[in-house]
Amino acid sequence: MLSRDNNIVIKYNKKTVIGLSEEVIIFGPKNKKKKVMARIDTGATKSSIDIQLAADLALGPILKAALIRSASGTGLRPVVESRIEFADKDITAEFSLADRSHMKFPVLIGQNILKEGFLVDPAKKTEE
Repeated sequence: MLSRDNNIVIKYNKKTVIGLSEEVIIFGPKNKKKKVMARIDTGATKSSIDIQLAADLALGPILKAALIRSASGTGLRPVVESRIEFADKDITAEFSLADRSHMKFPVLIGQNILKEGFLVDPAKKTEE
């Protein structure tokens, strides 16, 4: 099956097969959107977005604060909701806000999105 941008979308048992990184479109209000590369992390419970990217897209309001454990320790992070599109799926999900400016990927896709019908294949390569 081909996606809208002519990348091949592989399905297995009605699930979409994705790699360890994927191109995603994050949507903000008033038709704001941005295409970025996202890191797929099956160990992360919640997805995360860079705080500057969230500000550029005017994401909000802050819904709640979530206690997040990461490699840099445990802390409270604000949580917003956003629409995301990738691998031919359109999903609205919660994202914690974090300073990801020092990281290669401004968006991290965690289990809260992956449970919407995705399988992760580490061998699948995505154009960066």
